[in-house]
Amino acid sequence: MAEHPSFTLAGLLAVGGTAGFIRTRSKPSLIAGLGLGASYAYAGYLIKGNKDYGTELALGNSIFLLGSAVPRVVKTKARAPVPLGLLVAGVLATFYYQKKVREFRFGV
Repeated sequence: MAEHPSFTLAGLLAVGGTAGFIRTRSKPSLIAGLGLGASYAYAGYLIKGNKDYGTELALGNSIFLLGSAVPRVVKTKARAPVPLGLLVAGVLATFYYQKKVREFRFGV
């Protein structure tokens, strides 16, 4: 069940990065969207196969997503919907996966 958010974020980030590239010819959007999407997909694969470090990778991806969204929100003064969406997704994913990591490590 913990793999579903990873696969969902993988698809959304890949589509969003591609859309950003098509709209504005932004290569960083394409690279970040596809790269982080692939990393989330791999984390989902690891989690689904009950392999080591899947939730840790998903947590790292979530922290990276959150960290990349904060400067954009500050720059746009929280008026643009895309940075706000990335921020919300990053916060929710980070919270979810830190909880999963703690559950798997400590049984809490």
